[in-house]
Amino acid sequence: MVQISLFVGGIRLLPESGRPTGIYKQPASGPLELGPAGFVADRQADLRVHGGPEKAVHLYPAAHYARLATRFPEIAEALVPGSLGENLSASGLDETGVGVGDVWQLGSARLQVCQPRTPCWKIDERFATEGIAQFIAEQQLTGWYWRVLSPGIVAPGDPLRLEQAGSGPTLAAAMQLWQSHRPPVAALEQLAATPGIAEHWRQKIDQRCAWLRSNPETPAKAPTSFHVKPEQA
Repeated sequence: MVQISLFVGGIRLLPESGRPTGIYKQPASGPLELGPAGFVADRQADLRVHGGPEKAVHLYPAAHYARLATRFPEIAEALVPGSLGENLSASGLDETGVGVGDVWQLGSARLQVCQPRTPCWKIDERFATEGIAQFIAEQQLTGWYWRVLSPGIVAPGDPLRLEQAGSGPTLAAAMQLWQSHRPPVAALEQLAATPGIAEHWRQKIDQRCAWLRSNPETPAKAPTSFHVKPEQA
């Protein structure tokens, strides 16, 4: 059992680019309704890459903030739970302790781990510091997304309980495999077949497997693990 902190927020503009974002979250003051697409009180700005059934809820392990503060001491005071735009924060739980497809109970809702978060450039702009998103990706300090299997009511401090372990690897092992330069195709195919994996991630894995099989002698690059600013891509 793990205790959670709960965060939601509206849409604000980033300080430099002026682009809209939902990264600014505030602690919830009471129980919240959680539906198939996320918390009813929460908002995402770019629905092409944020939100939706397979990115309904984001959990970021609280312990990761200490590592971020060590790497970026100039913004250490700002690196607090909720500041990376997560909905849930928890101590004592990270990517090594959850598996792809695991089902957890939170409040009266049921959630399933389905994919890691891919950090993006908006994190850097939110803190006015270059390199945070890249560091998060490279160190695999991403946290993860849940899909909502059963909607319900979630309150701050609710316990998070494992209901059913999935048959897949831990999220840490899955990310290590996915980010390898030339992973074994059979292992990737096994990951893609994991019950509960996000469909979009499964499709990307399938595409990579096809490329690796078709190009056995071609040097392979690891997939992009974070989103750069569009004009820099």
